[in-house]
Amino acid sequence: MSPDLATLLPLDVRAATLFLAALVGGLVRGFTGFGFAMVFVPVAAAAVGPAAAVGLIWVVDAPFSLWFGLRSAPRATWREVVPLLVGSTLLLPVGVWLLTRLDPDLTRWITAGAILLALAALVSGWRYRGVPSLPLSLATGGASGLASGFAALGGMPLAVFWLASQRASGAQVRDNLMAYFGLSTLVSGVVFTATGVLSGPRFAEALPLLLPYGLGLAAGSHGFRLASDRMFRAVAYAVILVAVCLALPLR
Repeated sequence: MSPDLATLLPLDVRAATLFLAALVGGLVRGFTGFGFAMVFVPVAAAAVGPAAAVGLIWVVDAPFSLWFGLRSAPRATWREVVPLLVGSTLLLPVGVWLLTRLDPDLTRWITAGAILLALAALVSGWRYRGVPSLPLSLATGGASGLASGFAALGGMPLAVFWLASQRASGAQVRDNLMAYFGLSTLVSGVVFTATGVLSGPRFAEALPLLLPYGLGLAAGSHGFRLASDRMFRAVAYAVILVAVCLALPLR
């Protein structure tokens, strides 16, 4: 659906769509440590357009990312997180540049294809052993920054990076992701403001979504504490698959 058609949706339908997407996205994010954007952005992009969806997700997620990042920081593996942040910061502006210039439907097709590639890498059985090299970490961080600026999907490359590790448990993956997002949120906020993705209207539209997102986060976090490592990975894979379906710009 193009942004022009999206604006023709009744306001109550748009509001209900965004409310549900925030609730489910929060549930997923609370459980896995990632996935909010994978759920929210494709749905919101169909309702308000890709650029507005990316701005909305930043406003909704920022307070929670900072809080969860602070809590997870002591348990994060910083020798892996820091190179990812460096790579992400370098390529984030490139992703924003693409977001503001490409056709919205093309943006959604590229998003769906990128998510599908991530899922294929995981289910193929590809794994790496030992500590990831600096070039691999920088490249993964760069991919995260590019995806974050382009479609707020910065968690997708990181999910592949850590889920493919034979060393990292579900708890460690989640802590690393939470710590990473806490800091990357500050960086992306500066870039999004400078490029106009973040504006006054985005803050006003996002306020009603804070409650359902917060409720979803709380429920997802509680569910994570009850889940096994095997269940964590199964849910993470399912989230990526659903995100592919949501991202497809089918009319």
